[in-house]
Amino acid sequence: MSTAPRPTRLGTTDRFLPIWILLAMGLGLLLAMYVPAVGDVLHAFTIGSISVPIAVGLLVMMYPVLAKVRYTDARAVASDKRLLVTSLVLNWLVGPALMFALAWIFLPDLPEYRTGLIIVGLARCIAMVLIWNDLACGDREAAAFLVAVNSVFQVVAFGALGWFYLQVLPGWLGLATTSAQFSIWAITASVLVFLGIPLLAGYLSRRIGEARRGRDWYEAKFLPKVGPFALWGLLFTIVMLFALQGNQVIANPGDVARIALPMLVYFLLMFLVSFVAGRALRMTYERTTTLAFTAAGNNFELAIAVAIGTFGALSGQALAGIVGPLIEVPALVALVYVALWLKPRMFPTKADAPAAPAASVTPDRTLV
Repeated sequence: MSTAPRPTRLGTTDRFLPIWILLAMGLGLLLAMYVPAVGDVLHAFTIGSISVPIAVGLLVMMYPVLAKVRYTDARAVASDKRLLVTSLVLNWLVGPALMFALAWIFLPDLPEYRTGLIIVGLARCIAMVLIWNDLACGDREAAAFLVAVNSVFQVVAFGALGWFYLQVLPGWLGLATTSAQFSIWAITASVLVFLGIPLLAGYLSRRIGEARRGRDWYEAKFLPKVGPFALWGLLFTIVMLFALQGNQVIANPGDVARIALPMLVYFLLMFLVSFVAGRALRMTYERTTTLAFTAAGNNFELAIAVAIGTFGALSGQALAGIVGPLIEVPALVALVYVALWLKPRMFPTKADAPAAPAASVTPDRTLV
């Protein structure tokens, strides 16, 4: 792994990221209310259950982050058994079980929303988590590796876990069961589109760029030029998501609040449990942060696609999936600041010790 120091201050643009995100959410809701034709267009341009404009936004968002990954360094991550095993346990045992418990605790009388929430818990992160990890100065190579591992498990395990948490476990506990047929095609397509394409593009960019011009040129000249597209892609995706599904959010404010509360509890608990686990296992701050964000984040694109494909676009299950990004985006942005606040307190280094004023200033770490 590269040992070069990485500054821990957010850049000027990123410090105002919550404001940009709130503005993007507001713009999407306004479009849903006053320009409903936008939602109609987004519904019209789909491949299977994937909205093409949203897919484009996600690809533009993810490419710069994956282009930054040093893939030769990422090979070393696979040898870190503590990180891999802990991530798998948190993502595929703790996460789904926690969301199942919260869904039944907070929504015992709303079976459609409860089912949608459980589906969200089964859809592990493969997309926006790379942005949050980068902002919090996590390990890029580890994040790319863990996201790839989650993607493979998603294709293999999603259907089986859905059957277990919607039918088998509730039956054992004497609770109501839900029948659902999950499309392996929808799951596979989500992984291939939202991870496969930008991952391949990022890998080829670095491989070809370094081979032709060298690493110094690639990281000092090329990456700063493509970096801003990550923020623009993120904001465009949020606008499109809320323009597409905003009417349901506006029409059901009380239901949105009921769904939002267990989600907030879920994100906070998963993040803190992961952070404490990483610290207890003596991982570095960078890998602990990556572990926490990859465990706390969810693949809401897949959750929405599965809910709509299985239960219909106007179902309560679909609304629960739609509320996912509404809550996850601001929650995980807030957790970026929590991670940076925890860094000097849980992972103190010599650099964190008070020092005499210096003439030079540490450069901002920016997403763009």
